[in-house]
Amino acid sequence: MANTIAANKAELLAIANAVAAEKMIDKAIVIEALEEAIQRAARARYGAENDIRAKLDTQTGDLRLWRVVEVVEEVEDYFKQVDLKQADKLQKGAVVGDFIVDPLPAVDLGRIDAQSAKQVIFQKVRDAERERQFEEFKDRTGEIITGVVKSVEFGHVVVDLGRAEGVIRRDQQIPREVVRGGDRVRALIMKVQRENRGPQILLSRAHPDFMKKLFAQEVPEIYDGVIEIKAAARDPGSRAKIGVISHDSSIDPVGACVGMKGSRVQAVVQEMQGEKIDIIPWSEDTATFIVNALQPATVSRVVIDEEEGRIEVVVPDDQLSLAIGRRGQNVRLASQLTGRGIDIMTEAESSEKRQKEFVERSEMFQQELDVDETLAQLLVAEGFSELEEVAYVDPSEIAAIEGFDEGLAEELQSRAQEALDRREEANRTERRELGVEDALAELPILTEAMLVVLGKAGIKTLDDLADLATDELIQKAREPRRNERSDREMRRNRTEDKAGVLAVFGLSEEQGNEIIMAARAHWFDDEDSAPASVIEEEDAVAADDSQ
Repeated sequence: MANTIAANKAELLAIANAVAAEKMIDKAIVIEALEEAIQRAARARYGAENDIRAKLDTQTGDLRLWRVVEVVEEVEDYFKQVDLKQADKLQKGAVVGDFIVDPLPAVDLGRIDAQSAKQVIFQKVRDAERERQFEEFKDRTGEIITGVVKSVEFGHVVVDLGRAEGVIRRDQQIPREVVRGGDRVRALIMKVQRENRGPQILLSRAHPDFMKKLFAQEVPEIYDGVIEIKAAARDPGSRAKIGVISHDSSIDPVGACVGMKGSRVQAVVQEMQGEKIDIIPWSEDTATFIVNALQPATVSRVVIDEEEGRIEVVVPDDQLSLAIGRRGQNVRLASQLTGRGIDIMTEAESSEKRQKEFVERSEMFQQELDVDETLAQLLVAEGFSELEEVAYVDPSEIAAIEGFDEGLAEELQSRAQEALDRREEANRTERRELGVEDALAELPILTEAMLVVLGKAGIKTLDDLADLATDELIQKAREPRRNERSDREMRRNRTEDKAGVLAVFGLSEEQGNEIIMAARAHWFDDEDSAPASVIEEEDAVAADDSQ
């Protein structure tokens, strides 16, 4: 193969078989690479302008070499075309438009051609090997794999996986874990992606799923599906929490995960470099699960705010530091485990907050409904917090309050509706003074109060509103909590979680999208009318030219 294109038949097939076996790729790919190498060498001999093809018989080793030419009446390209007379010599009955074969003799390969052919074969083999690696690992995302540390480069660990290499990036390693070349490591396959230099296999030892998979290996009940890990959260190298549930009432999920004398959980802890693991019973009841998740702290009360998506947890004064944990670790992991924002406060703080809200709401009802303090406090005590609730609730609910009757209920509702009308009119006046277009008032969902807030933010036209993203309109700011890790984290989170213009109104993402799309509707109207105006302009130009 290296000396002549008419190499020994057995030698060509032997080369193909050897390379295919060594690289564990399809023999047909190697044959294709050999054919391409021969074609390239033949073009260098006969001229690159020729369309030269080569075919190697995989059974006999016979090699055929030819060029493809088109039959034409008058030849313009002598490398790729022949006339009818010449075509008839090559193939009887050829007609104009046919593509026919012109056999070529074998040629000697010089040293440069042989080297070029070698590069072609190596490139084809490398491409095939990379594709095989990608196909082998692409469907294994989420599996745990064992490999040998090949090297540590700039803090990233390169792992030899046998027939491929994986990378554990610095942020996916367990902090303070030291690995050296030759060490055996287990890691989770996070992602497999195609790259020009071959598939990139990203591994992780810090992901919560790595801990889940380790438990599945150590606890047969998890592997069999009897026990399920419903949620997991980690502070890699320090502490972790998992929520487990048993689908068999006779099996204790926590006990099964802990194992006899802690053998099962200790096996996982050792693999995770001593990371402490809290195993928590999972519950469909959010409040119960949060109480469990905050262990070992004792919880007095849980208040769930569905609208804000946050949870207020009240603990005894002596349990505050335990509930928050060192640098906020305990509450942070509990928040990740439950998928909810959690605010921790003491009994005294909770009482102070409730009293403040009670006074503010009572004063609002006194002023807006023109009632005395006692009546306003009765409304707040029964759970009324907004004028809208008084105005539009069923009158019987108000009449059911001790000391109230139907007549008083109707009067209160009438006054509440009048107060809302006054607010709306005042907001409308302020909105117009701010210069907010009436066109914005015609959009769905937006109220006059919302339009005032938009106007104060400088959003006064349809285009101003249409230029916003949904997050910029409705996203809620994350309030800094006492359990932040550091001042740096507080500053970073405050920047990332900047509130949207209308965040205070608690709009949903669907409502935000509807507002933005309604504001952009006139853009599409403009696009529909644009072609007509362009045509009119072109007609006017044409008329001027004709004159």
